[in-house]
Amino acid sequence: MTEHQHVPKPEKSKLLVPKIKVGIQGYGAYVPRYRLPAREIGRIWGNTGGYPVKEKSVAGLDEDVITMSIEAARNALKRSEIGAEQLRAVWVGSESHPYAVKPSGTVVAEAIGAPNDIQAGDWEFACKAGTEAMVAAMGMVGSGMGDYALAIGMDTAQGKPGDALEYTASSGGAAYIIGPQKGSLASIEAAYSYVSDTPDFWRRENQVYPEHGQRFTGDPAYFEHILGSARTMLAETGLKASDFAYAVFHQPNTKFPQRAAKMLGFTPEQIEPGLLAPVIGNTYSGAAIIGLTAILDIAKTGDLILMTSYGSGAGSDSFVIKVRRQLQQRRDRALSTQDYIARRTEIDYATYLRYRGEIVTR
Repeated sequence: MTEHQHVPKPEKSKLLVPKIKVGIQGYGAYVPRYRLPAREIGRIWGNTGGYPVKEKSVAGLDEDVITMSIEAARNALKRSEIGAEQLRAVWVGSESHPYAVKPSGTVVAEAIGAPNDIQAGDWEFACKAGTEAMVAAMGMVGSGMGDYALAIGMDTAQGKPGDALEYTASSGGAAYIIGPQKGSLASIEAAYSYVSDTPDFWRRENQVYPEHGQRFTGDPAYFEHILGSARTMLAETGLKASDFAYAVFHQPNTKFPQRAAKMLGFTPEQIEPGLLAPVIGNTYSGAAIIGLTAILDIAKTGDLILMTSYGSGAGSDSFVIKVRRQLQQRRDRALSTQDYIARRTEIDYATYLRYRGEIVTR
């Protein structure tokens, strides 16, 4: 941002700007190695083309939201300058927690070596549970209640066999350690949230698969909230699309984020590095934030990044993030997001059903 493009003070703005400046102290992604091609799903259900993604990532038999969150959190710690004992909160955002009654956050906290005297728990807001946890982490650190908070967005998303969601619902996500701006890899300049009661996607208690509102999920759901959130952020910061090096939007498929970017004035080159849906599908709670990890893997000092998530129900969180020089010094301490994507083992539909527990033998 230039000297004339300051984020407004919170009391005069809709933006969320902490009193204590905060930043990303560490980040980490995790993508399981298994891939189910869209053409394989199409082969089973008689669809010969027009797939929303090329393929999607699938969690293995020994993987769930907890195990994948642990891997992403360990990567985030490797890129940070702190130990797990310094964390004040561990929050896991997901819509596919392994337990109906038992938090994922406590298991993750203990597995990574966090202390007992922390806040730990789970967040839910469909696909924006991860960014919701990030905003909460900003609030904790920005208020001085804790120095470091770990926010995770992770899912093993599923779609009903034969449903359109089956092509995209995938597994994976990312973790972020939010701390003071000093020593951070990237500063979080501001955040903004836009929510409404728009029931475009839901799953009731004891219902196995989610339901969705078909075309209703585009307008007035996805685009209303993505555009509403991003446009407010741009208007209140005085920034425009050309001021950003990169942008990443929630990606339920390939076309939605591309259309949203174009409507906001972003070029294909600005969103391409973070557009992972074609090769790993929609990781739900991790969709926007794992796209951000791919951008942080290549961004340069001073780059501005716009990230906007979306969660059905519905709402969007937007963030303006500015890369600091520490990023280029510490990002190689852990596997890059593209390393995880390249580590690929293709599976067939029957194996997918077995790995996702769709075949019950007892």
